[in-house]
Amino acid sequence: MLAGVLEEYGLDDAEVTMESRFTEDLELESIDLVTLAGQLQERWGERVNFAEFIAGMELDEIIQLTVGRLVHYVLDRLRAPGRS
Repeated sequence: MLAGVLEEYGLDDAEVTMESRFTEDLELESIDLVTLAGQLQERWGERVNFAEFIAGMELDEIIQLTVGRLVHYVLDRLRAPGRS
């Protein structure tokens, strides 16, 4: 999903690691994160709710958000019992 967003903006040659920050390293803007959030929800429904994920973050945490932190959130939500 992230590769698709990066490709859409001509950033498909960007190196993506777990430590990559969405804004500083991958040069994504908030609208790009909204696009990614929509794709996550389309794929996994409410199991992976990006808005809920960032709701408890401070602005500087959102700005420093890494691929790894999002990956860990998605994995935790998919492994959570009682969620379908």
